[in-house]
Amino acid sequence: MYISQQLKQQNIAEYLLYMWQVEDMIRAARFDMKVIRERIVDPYPSLTGEQREALAQWYQDLINMMHDEGVMERGHLQINQNIIIWLTDLHLRLLKSPKFPYYSAAYYKVLPFIVELRAKGAHKDLPELEICFDAMYGVLMLKLQKKEISEDTQKALKTIGDLLAMLAGYYIKDKQGELELE
Repeated sequence: MYISQQLKQQNIAEYLLYMWQVEDMIRAARFDMKVIRERIVDPYPSLTGEQREALAQWYQDLINMMHDEGVMERGHLQINQNIIIWLTDLHLRLLKSPKFPYYSAAYYKVLPFIVELRAKGAHKDLPELEICFDAMYGVLMLKLQKKEISEDTQKALKTIGDLLAMLAGYYIKDKQGELELE
């Protein structure tokens, strides 16, 4: 919970990837709060009893939301889908604005990878940014499993990561009312 709050304020892209990981951890624990407490909540040594209960409640709330929204086996919570929607809106506004040529250039460097990933993927209708996040998340999972990642994939992910980092920075400026697109 506390990590998520900090990430949401500092880097919306990392926040989204973190939340996808939380969804998967909940699935791996088979939505069992006892398992979540033992494996996720209790290992935090620096939490007070009250903080520990708040974190457990946060996980329980996510479990309830996943159940209510029908994303028990796959998919993402609406709160996470909304971030993709907001980022896509910002992404399109940045591309339309003549004030952000570096962002447009970064996007056009990523576009061939998006096309390739879309062609390989099962979900051909995913928004471009979701394809980028899926790629980043997939490689994160491979790294956690200590699997080898090809040099070409690493280069592609670096390019995608650069775009998402730039977008995350503009997202913060936009939320603070400091982004002038016109």
